[in-house]
Amino acid sequence: MSVQDQTSTATHGVVLTDVAASKVKSLLAQEGRDDLRLRIGVQPGGCSGLIYQLYFDERTLDGDALRDFDGVEVVVDRMSAPYLDGATIDFADTIEKQGFTIDNPNAGSSCACGDSFS
Repeated sequence: MSVQDQTSTATHGVVLTDVAASKVKSLLAQEGRDDLRLRIGVQPGGCSGLIYQLYFDERTLDGDALRDFDGVEVVVDRMSAPYLDGATIDFADTIEKQGFTIDNPNAGSSCACGDSFS
């Protein structure tokens, strides 16, 4: 088994902005949880072929890649990592939009709602 196959050393190319990391910390503090990670992944679906999943997870799965951003652990499963390499998770708080956003350079096209891509 190579070093890259070991869960403890696997990393990914997703970036969490400082604003998003602060929001995650705030949400976890409200929940009173310090055992959760932010998991991002993709799965088949949506009008463009793939949809993003972004949620808190206490599990670590075989093949997960992990990266720490100022105390916030972001985890990506092995199958999603290639689709998300170079993606940036941010948090928007404007009149038009509030919530986490994903800027993914791997998305060739996306749907009008912005929740799926191909």
